[in-house]
Amino acid sequence: MADSARGLAGDFKRFLAAQEEDELLDISRPRAQTDLPPAALHHNATKQNAGVSTAPKMAENSTLTVDFPHANTQPPAPVEEPTMNKTDKTRALNELAEVIKTCTRCPLGATRLNAVPGEGNVSADVMFVGEGPGFDEDRQGRPFVGRAGQLLDKMILAMGLTREKVFIANIAKCHPMVDPLHPEKHGNDRAPNAQEIACCRKYIEQQIAIVCPKYVIALGGVAAKALISDADSLGALRGKFHTLHLDSAELPKPVQIIATYHPAALLRNPNWKKDAWQDLQMVMDKLGLKGARK
Repeated sequence: MADSARGLAGDFKRFLAAQEEDELLDISRPRAQTDLPPAALHHNATKQNAGVSTAPKMAENSTLTVDFPHANTQPPAPVEEPTMNKTDKTRALNELAEVIKTCTRCPLGATRLNAVPGEGNVSADVMFVGEGPGFDEDRQGRPFVGRAGQLLDKMILAMGLTREKVFIANIAKCHPMVDPLHPEKHGNDRAPNAQEIACCRKYIEQQIAIVCPKYVIALGGVAAKALISDADSLGALRGKFHTLHLDSAELPKPVQIIATYHPAALLRNPNWKKDAWQDLQMVMDKLGLKGARK
């Protein structure tokens, strides 16, 4: 078998030598039928060993096309997709908001007063993401407008930003309630469950992809675990940046995410404010923010 293969190789070399150099380098023409892949050459070698002639038949004045392999060629580096301009972002977010306002993919759609898509600067460098709307948000259709929202506003100001310069949204877009039959009750809030997060996940991911901020700040364990792959406890996620990966949308450029405490948790445990401030300062350092002037 080895002698047959060597013989075939020798015949092929002599055949190539008989061609004019300019014909060999004519790679602009389609691949000739005689240019066989290795598997076909092996098959023909077997036939030749059995006494069957496999010499290529060349038509008169035909040209042999040779494809030269590109050994060790590296794939091209990924090219970042251009981000949308402000007008396109505004239009896309508004269209998505209209979809969210009529969404009934999970039971929360049947008990909400108002869906809460999110709001803010469509070209923000920083995006805050909480877990879900509460009592006040359900009534106003805006994110973080209750007591926790008032504290978030102070946190944003302390960073040297304003609410108008950032984008604010939640994982869940409708109010998760302990007792949906009594939406008028205060203290009726709960975290969204896995089914509700799964139904809403594509909305927050599309919003992140459209705004494409430099940094996402996940407020609380629910938001952090929903957005950070292989998420563990909030304590294990805090204090470092993570590269954000989305399941249902493509990011035009890399986005970093950091986790910190939810403002509602800080209202219950003021001792955590120091740790939350350290998390925010990490983002401030990256953006060159000096904080609010005293």
